[in-house]
Amino acid sequence: MTVTEPHPARPAPRFVRADGPDKVTGSGRYTADLSLTGVLAAKFRYADVSHARITRLDVSAARAMPGVMSVLTAADVPDVRFGPFVQDRTLFATDVVRFEGEIIAAVAATTAEIAQRAADAIVVEFEPLPVVTDLEASLATDAPLVHGDWADYGSAEVVVRDRNDASFSSITKGDAAAAMAGADVVVSSRYVADGCHAAPIEPRAVLAQWEGDKVTIWTSTQVPFDARAGVCETLKLPANRVRIIVPHLGGGFGGKCGFHYEAHIAALARAAKRPVRLVFSRREEFLAPDRRREGMIIDITTGMRTDGTIIARSGWIAIDNGAYTADAGFFSQLAAMHVAGPYRVPNVSIEAHLVYTNHQPSGSVRAPTAPQACWALESHTDELAKAVGLEPVAFRKLNAVDTGAEGPSGQTYDEIGLQQCIDAATANAGYGQELPDDEAIGVAIGWWPSFSVPSGAYVKIDGDGSGQIITGAQECGTGAVMTLRQLAADELGMAAEDFQLVYQDTSVAPYDMGATGSQTLFNNGRAVVNAAGQIAEQLRKLAADHLEASPDDIVLADGHASVAGTPTATVSIAELAGIASGGELLIGHGSGQPPGPPPLVGSTCVGDLGMAAFVAPQFSCHAVRVKLDRDTGVARVLAVSTAHDSGTIINELGALGQVEGGVLMGIGQALTEGTTYDDQGKQRNAAMLEYKLQTCADAPPINTHFVQIATPDAGPRGAKGLAEAPNVATAAAISNALAAIIGRPVRRLPMTAERVWETLNEEAAR
Repeated sequence: MTVTEPHPARPAPRFVRADGPDKVTGSGRYTADLSLTGVLAAKFRYADVSHARITRLDVSAARAMPGVMSVLTAADVPDVRFGPFVQDRTLFATDVVRFEGEIIAAVAATTAEIAQRAADAIVVEFEPLPVVTDLEASLATDAPLVHGDWADYGSAEVVVRDRNDASFSSITKGDAAAAMAGADVVVSSRYVADGCHAAPIEPRAVLAQWEGDKVTIWTSTQVPFDARAGVCETLKLPANRVRIIVPHLGGGFGGKCGFHYEAHIAALARAAKRPVRLVFSRREEFLAPDRRREGMIIDITTGMRTDGTIIARSGWIAIDNGAYTADAGFFSQLAAMHVAGPYRVPNVSIEAHLVYTNHQPSGSVRAPTAPQACWALESHTDELAKAVGLEPVAFRKLNAVDTGAEGPSGQTYDEIGLQQCIDAATANAGYGQELPDDEAIGVAIGWWPSFSVPSGAYVKIDGDGSGQIITGAQECGTGAVMTLRQLAADELGMAAEDFQLVYQDTSVAPYDMGATGSQTLFNNGRAVVNAAGQIAEQLRKLAADHLEASPDDIVLADGHASVAGTPTATVSIAELAGIASGGELLIGHGSGQPPGPPPLVGSTCVGDLGMAAFVAPQFSCHAVRVKLDRDTGVARVLAVSTAHDSGTIINELGALGQVEGGVLMGIGQALTEGTTYDDQGKQRNAAMLEYKLQTCADAPPINTHFVQIATPDAGPRGAKGLAEAPNVATAAAISNALAAIIGRPVRRLPMTAERVWETLNEEAAR
């Protein structure tokens, strides 16, 4: 492991996370660990078919069972269609089911066994409808519709929709067709990626209890405020009657973003007049949630001069939206940006389609669309280098963006470190060294935006000199919320351990978007710095009065306020807090003004959903050494070297953990993780035995280097986001290593042993 020296003015010490001891000792309580007097167990009745019209629904047998306290269907809740981009979903299926995990009814009973028997006793009869699974075929004008009444749905104004195309986006700059016609070399490629799952260790759970007309919901969500908004919308409740609390969260990786089951359990609890708890089985965790990584088809064509300079790029992308749009509405534009890539391309024409199918809905899973698009683009990039006789790293150095360059959508970049990332990752990997015939080092570059959204926090100092941070930010395991203590301490001259956190409770804290989009430290960090800065001003005034000095001369450090240049003139922050608690209180509040979108020059975008330019873009380069068994097609990752430009690193230990976790997740997506379906759109590997996750035993040595460039007008201290970026380029680098060994790329993701073996033996089969 190597890291650059931390920012000299802002050291990045290692410290113990506040939630660490509870988690590693087993004393921490997750949602499934919670219980209330008289709590009931919830179970759902799922469709178990992919596309059909409900012709009969009879819940009478379930309601008559001893121990069953409530049974709900669409008839028992408000008729509300919801969705952040397209309002295409209801809490329960009404007349049509569109994927196997769709909920038809919900049951609350005295035990989980009784609830399951009651759910199984619900009678549902169906009229089969055509099952839509082929992405290209679903875009045809005569294709069966997943949503026959799609035109009647409400949607965000900027969403461009048509039949099974739920959200269309394009990026256009210059004249790609003319430039392509005049190119010296043109290369076209097609790549196909399967969908996959977030697969967090903790299956989701929800517990709801009513007190009068108010409901408290404990839930394993990454986005508590979004969950509250969803409950309010679908059950027609005001926000002051819904409280969302998140206990410890056992991972999410984006799969626990969004809202859905909180309203079902709240409605069950209200009907039963008792608290109700839902805990998913592992199979349900695979089948039911509307957040899985999207399958994609990616066509890319690039035109170049003979020296390898890129002059034009066109692309066509189809993204498997699944049955409902969830939060995937902006994925088409995000995918188009990733297929354009962090390259200087003067002429661009890329279009992307988010396609309805009868698969499980897609949604935010760590860096949505980016690993698949990067895998396709960077595999294509090695093909480009080969076509013009350039070494792959030299080709990237020639065409990758740098400080002051214009990107594919017309954005000009402030100081960035992509070129330094390429140099560091390849040097640390030993790129260019002699290797055995069955080994190679593949290289790929990637990028990811820093999501810029409003966020709020309060900071206060108690009378004993200890601090509290009250934040709406959500901790899903990344440690980003834990790092807020470090920011407050740095601002106030205290230790991170001096601060307690109050968080994950919508009735206590100000709004935050949640643990999504790598945004927590980037946005809430600014809010905490702003709030702590207000207290620092108060402390300087109090200390100045106490020490008979000017506030401008007061220095806050090591838990004390002192007069600069006069070390004996000092007073502890605890003593100042005691003075303030008798009158003025030490309280600060911050919202941290998010940076606006960068200007674009010379480009146009259809279906612009905010991803046509990347705020404070993060850049990375991964170099991966791979060994291939030619007889079996089994590939093994021997070592990974990464370099990341994520701005100033605030918490080095947490940052390293995010890179290592993202890389291991990327290895799984590259080699083993992929959802398979039968011809009726039902998952065939919805179990850990068949769905092959990477484990600690599979983890290779990972060398991490941070190119620390403080980004102006970005996150605190010039930080950018980090949690999703390490997941972007890993699969692409593995792909390029395999292509170097085989002599051609593997064009299907994941690159399983079977697919690698087939690629190895393509010539023999001809």
